Amino acid sequence: MNDTNNPAPESDFPKISQPAIRALSHAGLYRLEQLTEVTEADLLKLHGLGPKAIRILNEVLQEKGLSFAKKG
Repeated sequence: MNDTNNPAPESDFPKISQPAIRALSHAGLYRLEQLTEVTEADLLKLHGLGPKAIRILNEVLQEKGLSFAKKG
């Protein structure tokens, strides 16, 4: 059942698994640009988001001239 009163923001993420999409949305991440503010290590801590999804997201970010945040 969809909650039409509170729709999720539209995402521009590439085709990754539903658990990965849910993990990102639960973390408040819906747009590729938001991923530039978090590190790969932070994302890997999210339940449902694994190395394959990170690799796909990283490839799409690089195509757009973006990257995950750097540690530090």
